[in-house]
Amino acid sequence: MASARSHDGPGPLRSAGRSIGRALRVPFTGTARSIRKATHAHGAGESGLGKLIELHAVNGAGDVMITVALASTVFFSVPTDQARGRVALYLAVTMAPFILLAPVIGPLLDRLPHGRRAAMAGSMLARAVLALTMSGAVATGDLELYPAALGVLVCSKAYGVVRSAVVPRLLPPKFSLVKANSRVTLAGLLATGAAAPIGAGLQTIGPQWPLYGACAIFVGGGILAFTLPPKVDSAKGERRAQLVPPHGGSEPRPSSTKPGNKPGNKTGTKTGTKGRERRPGLRSVGPSVLHGLQANAAHRALSGFLIFFLAFLLREHPLAGQSAAISLGIVGVAAGVGNALGTAVGSWLRARGPEIIVASVLALALGVAVLAAVFFSTVMVAALAATAGLTQALSKLSLDAMIQRDVPEEVRTSAFARSETALQMAWVVGGAIGIALPLNGVLGMSVAAGLLALGAAASVRGLLGAARRGSPHPRVA
Repeated sequence: MASARSHDGPGPLRSAGRSIGRALRVPFTGTARSIRKATHAHGAGESGLGKLIELHAVNGAGDVMITVALASTVFFSVPTDQARGRVALYLAVTMAPFILLAPVIGPLLDRLPHGRRAAMAGSMLARAVLALTMSGAVATGDLELYPAALGVLVCSKAYGVVRSAVVPRLLPPKFSLVKANSRVTLAGLLATGAAAPIGAGLQTIGPQWPLYGACAIFVGGGILAFTLPPKVDSAKGERRAQLVPPHGGSEPRPSSTKPGNKPGNKTGTKTGTKGRERRPGLRSVGPSVLHGLQANAAHRALSGFLIFFLAFLLREHPLAGQSAAISLGIVGVAAGVGNALGTAVGSWLRARGPEIIVASVLALALGVAVLAAVFFSTVMVAALAATAGLTQALSKLSLDAMIQRDVPEEVRTSAFARSETALQMAWVVGGAIGIALPLNGVLGMSVAAGLLALGAAASVRGLLGAARRGSPHPRVA
């Protein structure tokens, strides 16, 4: 009888076990399907953009794990004065060499157009190894931690440069570049927000555990990078761009890639006594891109400044009625919400005069910074953090739109690489100012306003003039 029942079908306990198993899997499989549906919507799955969105989410999650581990060692584990010394040492050992390396990252990666998948995978796997290296020193804060941190920083920025260069290759039909970058950026922000509390939880187990988590995430990212479409490694029709045209002579115009063009015709660029071909420069496509880059450099310098300055200011002088940790959390959440909102709004504003958007958000950030300096308070600090996040996101997306619109396809990939490197250098400069400044709130907000004022003086007039004249190139869908 028992044998017959065993052949009739699974028993009640086995059926219940399977039901419980399915119930436990549903939240994870359902979430995974929802994420995949969102990242692959509107043709992003067919073009390969969906995989890049997922890769950037992995990148953000891994980076925030390392950030949690370093913050606990370099910042939170010691008194404020000692922490300033440690962060100053961190900047000296990591940021100073990065200032020298940053100008090399773009041109170096620009010479590897056929190895973009390998470059992104390499940056992921290198950070996995470096995370393991740091895990042995993170508890003690030994000097060996800092060279490894420099390596992580360089690999992270190298990934960012390559990612910016790859996006134009993966645009779905009728998809603007600014919309694509909005999706990629938003995925990174969401992944960072989700991974940060996980990293904090791992930190309670031990200071090395967030680094173990980062290692596992980056290994997965390295594998995922090789699943991108092969066209990511295609360099068909591309040429390298320069931010400044060659000395001497008139500014060159980009050459056409169509067959049959000869030196001396209207689309050629061979000039000079020896007939050498000049590489096209960004100045040759109008002032919008350069002025947009100047405005974005001001936003990026502000971001670096606020991160370091407010970290120490709020630790020593928390917001009214709050602890240092809660004060930092309020400012961090405000900046993150502003950044996410700016990314979402940027997609909606993608067809509305990017020059006007860049000039407007720079003026908005400058106005809030001035108010924060004059009426320094908890509300104004949080408002400046949120405004900085929002305006930086909108300004960067608008710069992407101008590069898409004004830079010919043959040099657009290179333009993204060079502009991203310049913006990272601006962030480093802003961070250095933030760590060196005395912990005075009014003084700090005044310096923040000064950084934005310099950017406005350099770019706003040119942006408005370019907007009145209109684009010298047709818009790109």
